[in-house]
Amino acid sequence: MTIAEMLARNARMYANDTALIELKPSQGLRKEITWKEFDERVNRIANALIDQGIKKGNKVIHWMMNSISWLEAYFGIIRTGAWAVPLNFRFTSQDFKYCADIAEAEAMILGEEFIDRVEAAHSQLSTIKHYILVGQPVPEGMENFEMIINKSSPKPVEVGLRDEDECGLYFTSGTTGAPKPILLTHKNMECAAITENHNHCVRRSDNFLLLQPLYHTGGKMHWFGSLIVGGRATLLCERITPQNIFETVHKERATIAMVLVPWIQDILTALDRGELKKEDYDLSCWHLMHSGAQPVPASLIKRWKQYFPNMQYDTDYGLGEATGPGCVHLGMENEHKVGAIGKASLNWEAQIVNEKGEDVAQGEVGELVVKGNGVMKEYYKNPEKTAETIKDGWLYTGDMARMDDEGFIYVVDRKKDVVISGGENIYPVEVESVLHSHPKIYDVGVIGIPDERLGEIAAAVIDPKPGETLTEEEVNQFCEQNLPRYKRPRRIIFDRVPRNPTGKIEKPKLRQKYARLTG
Repeated sequence: MTIAEMLARNARMYANDTALIELKPSQGLRKEITWKEFDERVNRIANALIDQGIKKGNKVIHWMMNSISWLEAYFGIIRTGAWAVPLNFRFTSQDFKYCADIAEAEAMILGEEFIDRVEAAHSQLSTIKHYILVGQPVPEGMENFEMIINKSSPKPVEVGLRDEDECGLYFTSGTTGAPKPILLTHKNMECAAITENHNHCVRRSDNFLLLQPLYHTGGKMHWFGSLIVGGRATLLCERITPQNIFETVHKERATIAMVLVPWIQDILTALDRGELKKEDYDLSCWHLMHSGAQPVPASLIKRWKQYFPNMQYDTDYGLGEATGPGCVHLGMENEHKVGAIGKASLNWEAQIVNEKGEDVAQGEVGELVVKGNGVMKEYYKNPEKTAETIKDGWLYTGDMARMDDEGFIYVVDRKKDVVISGGENIYPVEVESVLHSHPKIYDVGVIGIPDERLGEIAAAVIDPKPGETLTEEEVNQFCEQNLPRYKRPRRIIFDRVPRNPTGKIEKPKLRQKYARLTG
């Protein structure tokens, strides 16, 4: 069953139940729609696009901020048989042109926030014939989203969709270079819904708090676990703060939330400092917090459990090439193994292999490979990179990992981020995890910098907690007590740690900034 069919089924079975709630607390905005309303608006968008000549296999770029309209447009595109091409809201006009050139899109739906960036590249684009704007005022050459919906039919479109048909072209966040186009199918999307629902036991009575950017395969695919059972979701569509999260859970009775590591850090810091008080909110409805999108320090979750001892926790592992999160997960019953990413999820396989693709011995470090229905079709227009990444159905993740004697997998770092110092492999994630346990450290990123004698050494970029004074000597003493000598950072730098909207440390930015440093 495609995700478009899941929506139609919910509209038939739970027509008048709330499907989505959109919140912008600073504007006093609260909007909600039922499954029937959601489905009808999606049909209107699909019919409007078909009336404009969009057909199966065409591409429609989708550049908007989080909102109910974002999801309506996404499902409308998919129902036509076209490919939805969601773009990162941080992309520049040059990034937009890069993605548009690869996609060769015939149409575009955009939010008013992106008008200037689109117009800056407009003259260099030849394939996009229709620009549909969500918002006001509408510039010349663009059409109004609501007007075309109102004029269009709410009747279901008659486009045959098969499991193997392509439906989404996702561009990676670009943390390891230029964004790569990941081509996903309807089967991939269905797999994401089944996996997420199974991993987190999502019920129709749950209310999923959706905080992550919708353009990414993370938050939206987590929401698919609610979609498949007709559970409601609440979209917090402005700056994510500890206060906004607690207020939303309190007022909307959210039951499940996927919270990125930086947001967990912010909540814990606010609680530690007394800026946020649990007793001011009724959070009893919130029964599950899960996290992922980057390594999750065990020390962080142990601190979380001190504040929320009765709340369940799970770690998600995934990547865009595996249709988002969940191909491996810790499991809510395995909190004693926090620090591991867990085991392969339902209908997934996971192995750790050497450079020849052979299983490594238990406890040894190798590359994590996964296999399942969520593995992407390909890197679009890049058969060489596709062949390098997918071998015999196995997706080579680029993550270095090890497995313990109980079968739990631990990611030790990205293959490209490993620091080789004097012939020793240093895995920055392991060092970062230890440093995260320091009571004065808010965030940390570890990179390699050149060294004449050792080739390169580890440098730790550290952002202290607000109001804390931290010295290099304190950090070195902590490392001496908690890390073997060869893993200790040789350079300590106090600075902000750049992260992308999904919480990943932007290591290329750090390396570029400190490229001239030497040991």
